[in-house]
Amino acid sequence: MSITNPKRLVTLTLVAAFAIAACTSGGDATNAPATGGASASPAVSDAPTLSGTITIDGSSTVFPITQAVAEDFQIANPGVQVPVAFSGTGGGFKKFCKGETDLNDASRPIKEADEGEGLACTAAGIEWIQLQVAIDGLTVVVNPANDFATCLSIAELATIYGPDSPEELLWSQVRAGFPAEKVERYMPGADSGTFDYFTEEINGETDAATQFATQSEDDNTLVTGVAGSTYAIGFFGYAYFVENTDKLSALEIDAGEGGGCVAPTDATINDNSYAPLSRPLFIYPDVTKAKTRPEFKAFVDFYLENATALSAEVGYVALPEALLQDQKDAWAAAVGG
Repeated sequence: MSITNPKRLVTLTLVAAFAIAACTSGGDATNAPATGGASASPAVSDAPTLSGTITIDGSSTVFPITQAVAEDFQIANPGVQVPVAFSGTGGGFKKFCKGETDLNDASRPIKEADEGEGLACTAAGIEWIQLQVAIDGLTVVVNPANDFATCLSIAELATIYGPDSPEELLWSQVRAGFPAEKVERYMPGADSGTFDYFTEEINGETDAATQFATQSEDDNTLVTGVAGSTYAIGFFGYAYFVENTDKLSALEIDAGEGGGCVAPTDATINDNSYAPLSRPLFIYPDVTKAKTRPEFKAFVDFYLENATALSAEVGYVALPEALLQDQKDAWAAAVGG
């Protein structure tokens, strides 16, 4: 799965061409002109050639950022392979804490007291660090043909997605005046950090959710489902909505604290007025591996240097400069500079 970004494809094609030209002519790719894309062209380093494979899994929400970073890093360092998978935040942590992956993408913090996450990492001697790379607004979407639901309250979302919600729930049961048509529910799978975050914020308890929704760890499956039915509803990371505005409509959310209905936008996500669904996005690198594998440390360095441009490019909100610098400082301290 990937988010297809035409600007990104053009940028990568041009950058690759410059890199190839530099290599074949004996020149230095750092002299290549800017491409005009949202991110700076990744330069081919004068440092010793890096090689190896960096394995990444985890959140489908963070996937688009990490995939963009991996693409650019591999152009700058063609001897390094960076496959990126997405089994969900929880599924990814289970692999990470067994030592099967080098880095986990996460749309929620690690569960430190969980036997499959934090306790497993401790037992395996895996030292991790949490680094925030962007801000997301978990976005609730409907089909564009839905002309009746434009804003939902937290209580109405709980009616739709709560654990006591009936199988044959009608929109008219969500709010008087809505049509008496069945609500077709889509949501991320139980291994998803997005599922965890939504259920805790909306239903009041992590994992407490209706059993009558179509679930998938692949957000594109959710996009397709909602786009295919007038009476469907779903939720996932903001980037997947931004990439599919021709197929979906985002609902405004009324948090019930006097702020009224608020739509997810870069501004409302960044200032947290899109409440309670604004949230941080993280990566969790294995610190011990980074200390002994120069290609892995270089990748995380590259990630933090390019997080601002690439998170915005794929549809998320970049971190404020001071907060990003805190992440860089924490990473440098963890790996020794």
